[in-house]
Amino acid sequence: MPKLYEKYMKKCITLAKKGEGRVSPNPLVGAVILDSKGNIIGQGWHQKYGEAHAEVNAFKDALSKGHDVKNGTIIVNLEPCSHYGKTPPCADLIIKKGIKKVVIGCIDPNPKVDGGGIKKLKEAGIEVITGILEKDCKKLNEVFFKNQLQQCPFIVIKTATTLDGKIATKTGSSKWITSDKSRNLVQRLRNKYDAILTGSGTVISDNPSLTCRMKNGKNPIRIIIDSTLKTPPDAKVYQNDGTRVIIACADNIEPKNYGENVEFIMCPLEKTTSKIDLKYLIIKLYEKGIKSILIEAGGILNGAFIKNNLADKLYHFVAPKITGDNNSMSFVNGFDTTDINKSIKLTITDVKHVIPDIMIEAEIHNI
Repeated sequence: MPKLYEKYMKKCITLAKKGEGRVSPNPLVGAVILDSKGNIIGQGWHQKYGEAHAEVNAFKDALSKGHDVKNGTIIVNLEPCSHYGKTPPCADLIIKKGIKKVVIGCIDPNPKVDGGGIKKLKEAGIEVITGILEKDCKKLNEVFFKNQLQQCPFIVIKTATTLDGKIATKTGSSKWITSDKSRNLVQRLRNKYDAILTGSGTVISDNPSLTCRMKNGKNPIRIIIDSTLKTPPDAKVYQNDGTRVIIACADNIEPKNYGENVEFIMCPLEKTTSKIDLKYLIIKLYEKGIKSILIEAGGILNGAFIKNNLADKLYHFVAPKITGDNNSMSFVNGFDTTDINKSIKLTITDVKHVIPDIMIEAEIHNI
C-alpha cells in the first residue's frame, strides 16, 4: 500500500505544479480521491490565490462525474487546513464528506495549521497517514516553508555560463550563451517566482525587458537595484505594462520620475562597501508581499547575495562552449578564496540535460 500511496502522491505533486505563478502566497497543493477499491474518482489542485483549495476542487471533480466519495481516501501533498482564511477549512469539508482515510505528504508549517488539521481529522475518527514522499512534498513548497518558518523571501539565483564558467566575453558579448530550449525553461522560472531582480549594470548593458514570454505566463514583479539612479527612465524594465516595478536606491538620493508604475525602496548603504544594504532590502520586499525572488544579474550582485547568506538556491545553465579567456566575466565575483576547502558549498539536487546544455539545480549553503 505505501508504494500505491507514493504513486498517487506523485500525481498530487504534478497536479500542484499547475498552480505555479498563480497561488502565491499560498502553497502549491494537489489532491486525489480514491474510492473504496482504490480507483481515482476525483482530482484537483489549488488554481489561484483566494479561490478554492485543492481538496475542494477534487470533491467537485468527483461530484461532476457522479461518484460517491463516502468511505473513500483522499491523498494530498500538504496537510489540509483547519482554519478560516480566504476559504473555509478543508479538514471540515473532508469530515463532512465522510472520507475514511487521509494520506498526507507533509505537515503544514503555518502556525495556524501545524498539525491542527491532522488533529481535527483524527478526532473525527478518520485514519490519517503522514510522511508519504515527505522530502519531495517539502521541496515542492520550499518557498512556502521558508516564508512560514523564517518570514523572508525564498531567493534563487539563475545563471547561464560557458563550460569554463563565463557569462560573457571581455567585450561583454553574451547573446546567446545557451540554447532556445534553456531560455524557454528560464521563462517558466520567471512565471514561477513572484519577482525578478537585477542590478543597474545589467539594465544599462543589456536593456532587458525581464518579462515572462511563456504562453499564459505572468510577468514577475521587476526589482532593480540602482543605488544612484543611473539607469535611464526609458529602459525596457520600466515600461508600463501593468507590472509592478520597484527600484531600490540609496536613502540619500532624491527619487526621479520613472513612471506611475514604479515605486521606490529607500535603502541605507553598507558602511564597508557603500552598496545597498541587501538584508534591509529583502526585509522591505517581504513586507511588500514578495515571497520569492529570481535573481538574473551579474557576478558582483550574485556574489553579494551569496556573501550575505541571502540566496537559497541556484539554477545554473551550462552551455558546451569555452571562451578560454581569463578576462571573460564570471557569474560570481567578490570573494577572495585562497583555500579550496573554504569554497562556497552547494548541494546538487537535480541535473537536467536541456540539449545541448545542462541545467544544474543546487542548494546554496550559508558561508
